Amino acid sequence: MNTYWCELAWLGGEQVEAGVLLEIVDDRIAGVVPGTPGPVPGAETLNGLTIPGLVNAHSHAFQRALRGRTQGGAGSFWSWRERMYELAATLDPDSYHRLARAVFGEMALAGITHVGEFHYLHQAPGGKPYADPNEMGKALIEAAAEAGLRLSLIDACYLAGGIGKPLEGAQLRFGDRDAAAWVERVAELPENRALRILGAIHSVRAVPPDQMGTVAEWVRHQGRELHVHLSEQPAENQACREAYGKTPTEILAANGVLHDNLVAVHGTHLELSDLALLAGAGARVCLCPTTERDLADGIGRAAAMREAGIELALGSDSNAFVDLFEEARAVELDERLASGARGAHRAAELLGAATAGGALALCWPGAGSLAVAKLADLAVLDLDSVRLAGTRTEDLLDAVVFAAAPADVRHVMMGGRWIVRDGAHVSLDVAGELAGAILR
Repeated sequence: MNTYWCELAWLGGEQVEAGVLLEIVDDRIAGVVPGTPGPVPGAETLNGLTIPGLVNAHSHAFQRALRGRTQGGAGSFWSWRERMYELAATLDPDSYHRLARAVFGEMALAGITHVGEFHYLHQAPGGKPYADPNEMGKALIEAAAEAGLRLSLIDACYLAGGIGKPLEGAQLRFGDRDAAAWVERVAELPENRALRILGAIHSVRAVPPDQMGTVAEWVRHQGRELHVHLSEQPAENQACREAYGKTPTEILAANGVLHDNLVAVHGTHLELSDLALLAGAGARVCLCPTTERDLADGIGRAAAMREAGIELALGSDSNAFVDLFEEARAVELDERLASGARGAHRAAELLGAATAGGALALCWPGAGSLAVAKLADLAVLDLDSVRLAGTRTEDLLDAVVFAAAPADVRHVMMGGRWIVRDGAHVSLDVAGELAGAILR
């Protein structure tokens, strides 16, 4: 057993607790004792604020290579997508592995212990399968293990280039023959203690309605979550109405997809009737505010989602920015811009979306909180940084959510094992690996 005395810790309430003793056995928390005077003999002292490891519920690791390369000139999501396709066409299993390992290392430095990697880059150029049809997915699995992160590989079914359109160009790398072939391929991916295999319908644009049920049924049978990009763009809603006379959410409902294991990603342009359908099914929504902002997608109805009873998770998506604190506060701050009012979301709710909410969306119910029997995944924040120095204990949760940054992360533990110490990854030169992978 390893014992740690936390100067301050967030145990899930509206305030932080002082003097919390954590006992860890193997990869689990065996004891949590708040109000313990310290330092405690035999226990390592963790100065600062200890929080559960952050959970990044939606990532496309390879898109990190676009950072800084798509900001010039006018454009939209659709013009950005063409640049993304150009990048996707260049990757092979080795380069994908190197890039993803570096990106996952960057996430670890930002306090993230779990990532949901939304994976659709399956095939070789031209759509030809690799000898091992899951070679690209296995590159991601190895990359996460080497970076020390827990991984939910969200393998996406991607069959069409748009509603009624065939795959073309770089999209050919994304496709399986049909949903049954997707099931056959994904069923060959084994899980382990740090890996879950989840499924995805990439979007209503990319999977015809008559194929959705096959994907949804298999994922539900596995007891896993099903993710889907949903109503990210007004053009998606318009095309869906023109083709089917329904919203994308209504299409999911009509084809057996809308269940309590569904995680809708983005949901930027959901209608109120769509929110009612999602809430009635017990579905979740994963918001990715920095990407939605970067791509000019719009501002999602986060307050309306909460009022409908929809639980939220957060993701870094395109990884133009890897900062779950920013994702959390952006939910509130972006909504302030849209509504002209403050205070729709409390700090504890936002940090909960970045921890326990993401853990549930990624099928890790044993993660996301500092509690007995939960996974020993945590991050320790430096309270002497220029962003947090001088904060009163009673204001600390608000200060962390609305001002903290990855630079404030001192230590990170995943499964009882340190992966970041004193602000540095224990095994990776993350900046060097990022530069090497991206510039190559």
